[in-house]
Amino acid sequence: MIYTITSSATLETVKEELEAKAKEVGFGLLNTYEFKKILKGKGFPIEKDISVFELCNPAGAQQALEYDSEISVYLPCRISVYQEKGQTVLSTIGLDEIMTTFHVEERFASYMNILFENLKQIMHSWDD
Repeated sequence: MIYTITSSATLETVKEELEAKAKEVGFGLLNTYEFKKILKGKGFPIEKDISVFELCNPAGAQQALEYDSEISVYLPCRISVYQEKGQTVLSTIGLDEIMTTFHVEERFASYMNILFENLKQIMHSWDD
C-alpha cells in the first residue's frame, strides 16, 4: 500500500525542487510538514529529518470526492521525504491499491491511475 523509491539526490535537493516538479504534472503544494522541527517545538525531538509534502491535483480531487466521500481520508496526496542508510527515500500511498479497496468503476480507476503515475513521475525526478 506504500510506494517507496530511493534516490542518490541529497535530501536538501529533493526538498527544494519537489514543488516545481509537482507543478510540472498538475499538482500544487498545499503544505509541508517538517516533523523534526514540529516535534522539537513541542518538546519531543527526533533525530531524523522527515518532511511530508501535501500535494493536490484539483481536478483529481474533485472527481474522487464526487465519486465517493470516503476517499477523502486519502486526500490530499502526500509524499514523504527522508534519509535512510545514506539514500534519500520518497514514499507515498499506492493509489492503485486504494482503487481496488473501493471497488470503483474502470473509468474512474483509470483516471486515478493516471494521477498515481504522475505522483510516481514526481518521485522519480531524481533518478540517477
